[in-house]
Amino acid sequence: MADSSIEWTDATWNPTTGCDRTSPGCDFCYAQKMAGRLKAMGQVKYQVDGDPRTSGPGFGLTLHPDVLDLPRGWARPRMIFVNSMSDLFHPKVPLDYVRQVFEVMADTPRHTYQILTKRSKRLADLAGSLPWPGNVWMGVSIETQAYAFRADHLRAVPAAVRMLSLEPLLAPVELELNGIDWVIAGGESGPGLSTGRRGMDHEHPRCLRSVPNALLLQAVGRPDIQDEGSPAPRSDLEPVPGPWPRQKAGSIVSERREGDPALRRLVASVALRGRG
Repeated sequence: MADSSIEWTDATWNPTTGCDRTSPGCDFCYAQKMAGRLKAMGQVKYQVDGDPRTSGPGFGLTLHPDVLDLPRGWARPRMIFVNSMSDLFHPKVPLDYVRQVFEVMADTPRHTYQILTKRSKRLADLAGSLPWPGNVWMGVSIETQAYAFRADHLRAVPAAVRMLSLEPLLAPVELELNGIDWVIAGGESGPGLSTGRRGMDHEHPRCLRSVPNALLLQAVGRPDIQDEGSPAPRSDLEPVPGPWPRQKAGSIVSERREGDPALRRLVASVALRGRG
């Protein structure tokens, strides 16, 4: 487990590592790049190389049964991002192993678990074979309209909270948001923004104004607003009134300050529908 700097979670837990690119949102995968560094540092979990056509050094899909029980030993309740370095619904992860991960989550109701996948069809296919305790939040990633079908697969899953990650949001999307509880939207961020990274256009999140429950608009990923001295973009996405979720203080509350030249993230609104 590692404490996380991700705005919407407290910690990460990786019962598997490694993955393969499956859609355009994977092209600048932070996890693949990190896995290569960890392999070079000699980290044991990152010594299996993936297919160079779809993966990379240290990023071959690997199961880590030795860490399955870690959350059982964490006494303090945490918001835990499951598989920040992998995809639990990757086709190489056996159903029995996915069940073991879900059993740990069911046995530790003091924690809240957040899972994201791009393999939404496999998620929907396996959903009926898995327990769905109330502390599991399930999400899918959507980067363009071509992958909006992933939200339909998600709606078929009996998760207590269903969330969409529109990161990186590469083009405008029109989504049916019935049955969706939480949306995270953002562009690509980090080194390389001016050398090939694909920032989120200011118009892309306009379709999200009707999000009924929660919207976190985070790393916009455009050089013209990431650089010091550049003005923050105007947003007409108004904050949704509380009640606020049970979450670490200040983690995803609004950080929007009109005209702040040093603004690095634009949080449009955050609210969960009475959960906490």
